[in-house]
Amino acid sequence: MTQPIIIFGATDCDDTERTREHLTRLGVPFREVNIDHNADAERFVIFINGGFRSTPTVVVGEGKRRLIVVEPTDDEIDAMVKEAGYR
Repeated sequence: MTQPIIIFGATDCDDTERTREHLTRLGVPFREVNIDHNADAERFVIFINGGFRSTPTVVVGEGKRRLIVVEPTDDEIDAMVKEAGYR
């Protein structure tokens, strides 16, 4: 069973764009939340990142079994996609 993937990104973030494009190239479905337009999402990102507004913050899975990766490289994205059950 595949796990949901959420990208918490920002409007002018090149890493967010690269992550979005990489997941799209892989054909992996994801949901994107722009923290510039969602205060709850912004608070979540700041909390997860120890007070920093680091984007993208990528969440794979739900509940206790979720994986959170901050500013992932393409190789890290590939690994987390595999971990999430996508081929």
